[in-house]
Amino acid sequence: MADFARSVHPGVQAQLDRLSMTSPAGDRLGLERVAALLDRLGRPQDRLPPTFHVAGTNGKGSTVAFLRTAIEASGQSVHVFTSPHLVRFNERIRVAGRLIEDDWLAELLTEVIDAGIDIQPSFFEVATIAAFLAFTRTPADACVLEVGLGGRLDATNVIEAPVATGIASIGLDHQQLLGETMAEIAAEKAAIAKRGVPLVSLSQSAEAETAIIRVAGDRGATLLLEGRDWASDPELRPALEGPHQRQNASLAWQMLSAQNAVSVSDATFREAITRAKWPARFQRLKDGPLTKLGATWIDGAHNAQAAEALAAVLSERGSMHVVLGILANKDAASIVDALKPHALSLTFVPVIEHAHHDPIALARQFGGQASPSVEIALRQIPGPRLIAGSLYLAGQVLAANDELPD
Repeated sequence: MADFARSVHPGVQAQLDRLSMTSPAGDRLGLERVAALLDRLGRPQDRLPPTFHVAGTNGKGSTVAFLRTAIEASGQSVHVFTSPHLVRFNERIRVAGRLIEDDWLAELLTEVIDAGIDIQPSFFEVATIAAFLAFTRTPADACVLEVGLGGRLDATNVIEAPVATGIASIGLDHQQLLGETMAEIAAEKAAIAKRGVPLVSLSQSAEAETAIIRVAGDRGATLLLEGRDWASDPELRPALEGPHQRQNASLAWQMLSAQNAVSVSDATFREAITRAKWPARFQRLKDGPLTKLGATWIDGAHNAQAAEALAAVLSERGSMHVVLGILANKDAASIVDALKPHALSLTFVPVIEHAHHDPIALARQFGGQASPSVEIALRQIPGPRLIAGSLYLAGQVLAANDELPD
């Protein structure tokens, strides 16, 4: 199973089944298909409320969460489009504060798929267009869009006039699609820049910053670069843990401050982020079927940079028993190397229904043990436990613990 979803709602599942049969598998970048389909549907992307657009390798979802929480705390409504989902497709589309309802989602998916049968849009393109349709048919004061992959050729980049764009932390990931170097990847992500629109970026590696500066200049965007034009606020206290989350919160604040269409006060922002939620980012699981035997956290850290950020959290929090499931297309060594110094023990598990590194082979290579499932691993390990290595694994854990993101 690639990025396709399952639903207990028969209408939604029927359309997801249609999409899985008509859409080519795998990630496909490019704006031709999505632009053609949007034209057929009346260009809903032109009728969105003031829109914030966020790219990055890691941290863009957390930045979106801070933006959403702050805007809502100021008494305004906001649409949000994110990816991937963890348990339910509905998580991707939040309409004026609430996850989209199944009946309406089924109708929108039907409308988009019917309109694009000959175009064969990808799963992500259909999801993006369904979100745009939902957002234009429900009033809201603002809209926040998370880039799916890259930026330049991502389906969300059809937005022509956002009020602010942002770049979270950039690392090496998806090199087969975005380029082998930090400069190439940064250039792809910076290409969400629009003429006359502020582009706010966290500090990056030297080669990434050089690429961002060049792309912003070529596109006529107003670049605001951390370390050059602004500094992260060490006094921010976001609910999400870790030094990297203070940076992400600072990025969200700088994006809000750079535009005039959506007003959020400094005091409101500071209070709001203390309540922000973003699932599978060092999230402690509630009492449930998987957590009876000890305290358990999950984190979707699935690349070197995310694992290093998680390691920084553990250095503040203390070591834990670490359970890892890692997809086959990820660099397992970089993830394990970052987390192993903070691991009381290492247990490797499969990521069910996805191509993954063999747990037995990982245990032999890095030390530790292998287990056939997370459930069995947790029964054998005392708390505190941390499950990481894959957002897909995190979603499976949330589902098994009867803990659906809302």
